[in-house]
Amino acid sequence: MTLRDVSPEDDAFLRKVYACTRAQELAMVPWSDEQREAFLRFQFDAQDRDYRSKYPGASFQIILKDDQLVGRLYVSREPEQIRILDLTVLPEFRGQGIGSSLILELVAEADRNQKPVTIWIEQFNPSQVIFQHLGFKISQDDGYNNLFEYRPTGCDGPSPPA
Repeated sequence: MTLRDVSPEDDAFLRKVYACTRAQELAMVPWSDEQREAFLRFQFDAQDRDYRSKYPGASFQIILKDDQLVGRLYVSREPEQIRILDLTVLPEFRGQGIGSSLILELVAEADRNQKPVTIWIEQFNPSQVIFQHLGFKISQDDGYNNLFEYRPTGCDGPSPPA
């Protein structure tokens, strides 16, 4: 498994990755395919603008397995924390340890640098179980999302800002 920086040629793939995160939600609305596509286009563009404006120094990377595009990993390495903005693996590649191995790499980086790792996850998202299994704990709850945090041993002090 490897990572490479996002390039303009990845736009269609990144839209596909984003769409898979909204599939369950969109299955419940009585919209046409055109309406769903317009919604996904609008939401993806808004999310992308938001990430890039709030986290200009973040790494925006494509996850590859055997040279096949399988997902995206967006990470902001900040002075007080390592913030996972997004980790999404396409459904057909889930359950193969891809996400877990990437999380463990970030945890190892956090241990070396004595920084917490954080990620906001929707409360209905089954990936919460993976983060809990890997030592993350819920540090905040906004009623819709949980802020999961991994703190290296000896990393004291208050939780980093959300």
